[in-house]
Amino acid sequence: MEQRLKEILEVALLTSNNPLAIDNLQKLFVDKVDRSTIRMLLDELKAEWKDKSLELVQVSTGYRFQSRAIYSEFLGRLTPEKIPRYSRAVMEVLAIIAYRQPVTRGDIEKIRGVSLNPNSLRQLIEREWVEIIGQKEVPGRPSLYATTKFFLDDLGLRSISELPDEKKIKEDLSEIDSSSSIKEN
Repeated sequence: MEQRLKEILEVALLTSNNPLAIDNLQKLFVDKVDRSTIRMLLDELKAEWKDKSLELVQVSTGYRFQSRAIYSEFLGRLTPEKIPRYSRAVMEVLAIIAYRQPVTRGDIEKIRGVSLNPNSLRQLIEREWVEIIGQKEVPGRPSLYATTKFFLDDLGLRSISELPDEKKIKEDLSEIDSSSSIKEN
């Protein structure tokens, strides 16, 4: 019986275009299957797939099968879609929102020290990485921005706490900047 449940979970995850939450996976079964049982079966599936080209991962909106990173170069040749390139300014805005959320436009401008181009936020909202989650309770009631579950899913994260440490990023960036200035000389 347990093997049959696991097969049903496996086929649902393999055929779904989106991650599936445990609540959705429970709907697969006529008889109630406990969340703990589903988690156990998912752990077994994860172990069974550990040496294959696909892996079962948990992201913010649920579980999904995805190709292992070592195959991305090859798969990219099948669908050579243009990956959107974002300017440094857009990436700075995204980083500020991700690490300081929720933030207002004014907060972003204060941290960056420059006026915010409305296109920066628009691009992130259109990509569904950022959304307005409310208004700050101050005069003018400015919008509060935060990252979305799609942002986490696209980065393969379960929660914002899995983002790399800010200090480590700053160190890495300063190393990159110093090594690129050495090469230029």
